[in-house]
Amino acid sequence: MIKDVILNLERNKSRDSVRDYAITVARTFDAHLAGVAFADGANIPVSLMPEFPHAVIADILAENKEAARSAIERFEAAVKGSLLSVEHRLVTQSTLGAPATFSAMARRYDLSVVMQSDNENGVNNDILIEATLFESGRPVIIVPYIQKEGLKLDRIVCCWDGSRAAARAINDALPLLQKARAVELLIVTNEKTGSEREIRGVEIGSHLARHGIKVEVEILPATDIDVANVILSRVAECSANMIVMGGYGHSRLREFVLGGATRGVLTAMTVPVFISH
Repeated sequence: MIKDVILNLERNKSRDSVRDYAITVARTFDAHLAGVAFADGANIPVSLMPEFPHAVIADILAENKEAARSAIERFEAAVKGSLLSVEHRLVTQSTLGAPATFSAMARRYDLSVVMQSDNENGVNNDILIEATLFESGRPVIIVPYIQKEGLKLDRIVCCWDGSRAAARAINDALPLLQKARAVELLIVTNEKTGSEREIRGVEIGSHLARHGIKVEVEILPATDIDVANVILSRVAECSANMIVMGGYGHSRLREFVLGGATRGVLTAMTVPVFISH
C-alpha cells in the first residue's frame, strides 16, 4: 500500500501540473505528501562555477531561493483546505546536489513523483530522475511535462519481459494495478525474449490473478531499437493512462546510464511512467 509520497516541487510555475498530479495520487491512497523545493545552484553548470563572478552566482542563488519559496507557497495554497496529511521542505544548500539529496530523501517514502525534462524550454531533470531511480531503492512516477490531468487508472500497460527490473516494477505497482479498471500485460518479442512461458505471460498473469488483478495480454514484435516506439504506439492505441516498466541501466561513480528502451520511453512519453529499478 502507498502510505507516503515525496514530490520534487518545480520552481517554474508553468510546471505545477506535477504538483497537482502528486496531490491526486496522495488523495487516491489517503497518503502523506511531502513537497521538496531545492534552492541551490541547480541551474548553474558545475564546470562553469569557478569562472562565474561571485556577484553573478549570488544573484542566481538569490533568484533560486525566491523561486523555491514561491513553489512552496503554491504547494501550500494547492493543498489548503484538503484533508491530506502534508509537509514541505525548502533545501537551500545540498552538499551532494539536488539529485543525490532527493534520492536519499526518497528512501523514506513509498513513492517519488518527478516531472519529465523539457529540454526545449531549458528544464533538464534527467540527472534527478536517474539518481532517484537508481539510488532511492523506491519506485518513481515520472509525469510528462504535457500532463494536464490528475491520476487516472482506467487502463495501465505493464511492460513484461521476465526480467528482474520488470518483476520489481510490477510488484511495486500492485496498489495501482488493484485500483485500475483494466491492466494490460505488454510483451515485446525479439531475439532477447526469454522462455515460451514468459512470451505468453502465463506465470506472471497467474501471479497477478492471485492479487485480484485480471490482465489482458498483448504480444508485439520489435527489434531492439524499436522497443520504445512499440511501447509508446501501443499505449496511444489503447488509450492507456499509465505505463509500468522496469528501469534498465546502471550507476557508476555518480554517472547514471539508462538502457536504450528506458531512455526512449522517458524522452517521448505522453502518459505518466511508473518505473522501478
